[in-house]
Amino acid sequence: MTFTLLPAVDVADGQAVRLVQGAAGTETSYGDPLEAALAWQRAGAEWIHLVDLDAAFGRGSNRELLADVVRRLDVRVELSGGIRDDESLKAALGTGCDRVNLGTAALEDPEWADQVVAEHGDQVAVGLDVRITEQGHRLAARGWTRDGGDLWEVLARLDAAGCRRYVVTDVSKDGTLQGPNADLLREVCARTDAPVVASGGVSSVDDLRALAELAPLGVEGSIVGKALYAGNFTLEEALAAVS
Repeated sequence: MTFTLLPAVDVADGQAVRLVQGAAGTETSYGDPLEAALAWQRAGAEWIHLVDLDAAFGRGSNRELLADVVRRLDVRVELSGGIRDDESLKAALGTGCDRVNLGTAALEDPEWADQVVAEHGDQVAVGLDVRITEQGHRLAARGWTRDGGDLWEVLARLDAAGCRRYVVTDVSKDGTLQGPNADLLREVCARTDAPVVASGGVSSVDDLRALAELAPLGVEGSIVGKALYAGNFTLEEALAAVS
């Protein structure tokens, strides 16, 4: 089984940035999004995870910029952020990206999301951003500022609708370089037959090797962000570690 790495390019106010635990106001800027994406392409990436943070937070949009990035790449792109209705879905798919990632809409507009999942199949993944609390496994919505319900109830509903793929993030790990939550990924894989992409917390190539060992359970890849930008390892080293 192959294990796919998706370097992340998160865009806010026209710049490639990284956040800590998904919080607005924690941005560190890394310059031009196209240059960042092209650098990952040159280094051997087969996929780019491209996120419009302004759209995700409901404070604007980088739609035209992201469409231009997609057009100018030769690799596959997963596009995420602010895809909440027919118009934004059409615009996202119209960029020529290979896959869109639904977030908040899958929680706040379940009928629409279930219909999109059923209609578009492999072109749609659903992001499950998880906070593990005393109340259980809760989902985070609206740029991780609101509660989005119980993880297991939402997962069962989306599975019934035919969701083909999930992107699973432990919010407490995202952007912290503290290692991924392998237990959460195992639990999700045990409850769905759909493949899972891991997100959040990767700090070393050892973390990536550990995630790749979960491939037989259903973890098909990992989004990698801050560790690459911080220089903890190169994408070439990461790809070699999981190949």
